[in-house]
Amino acid sequence: MTATPIVEIRDLYKRFDDIEAVNGVSLEVARGEVVVIIGPSGSGKSTLLRCVNRLETPSSGDIAIDGVTLTHDERHMNRIRAEVGMVFQQFNLFPHKTVLENITLGPIVVKGWDEERANALAHDLLVKVGIPEKIDAYPEQLSGGQQQRVAIARALAMQPKVMLFDEPTSALDPEMIKEVLDVMLDLAREGMTMLVVSHEMGFARAAAHRIVFMDEGRIVEITTPEELFTSPKHERTRRFLSQILP
Repeated sequence: MTATPIVEIRDLYKRFDDIEAVNGVSLEVARGEVVVIIGPSGSGKSTLLRCVNRLETPSSGDIAIDGVTLTHDERHMNRIRAEVGMVFQQFNLFPHKTVLENITLGPIVVKGWDEERANALAHDLLVKVGIPEKIDAYPEQLSGGQQQRVAIARALAMQPKVMLFDEPTSALDPEMIKEVLDVMLDLAREGMTMLVVSHEMGFARAAAHRIVFMDEGRIVEITTPEELFTSPKHERTRRFLSQILP
């Protein structure tokens, strides 16, 4: 890669008892790049993302965000986490708080913003994700797609340098998937650095600069969307695509 990487993963391992969930992964992500990670269930995709955000502690290896290597110091990890937004399969919104309160909690508590500034940002972000009218609603009053868009807005409220998406549409009904993917496409067009675990091949084709195919905790292939869908190099990649593409 010619661009300076904002995410650097070097020889990363993550073990759970006898299972090597991530097995010697090295990957660089350039500033403004969208990397989509695909692979069968249990291939280590989500564990890799959780290591980047230190929700899982790697067994060995190094991860650096914008030139700063993650350490085990809790204060250091909290600072890095503030620069890395994450959107999960489940929405993880606080059910007893309104949409506005869910979005402003981080900026007020972590960044020390005043309420007026945080509220203004929350409104702008809800416009960005297409649901400004839901600002006073509670999560239970929203559809799954709307809740996930609030979750994206909440992550963006911390003004992260990198966004991680862990299968953000897997818990949604089919008709709600597009509204979430459209928000993600807009973020990609705006130059947000994104690491996305997804089975949505249409999104990967439209948004990814590179696609990473993982299997059994290892990176099997890193390629462009065009090459992946027309001439994947590895037999394991071809077999996987034959199972998921129409």
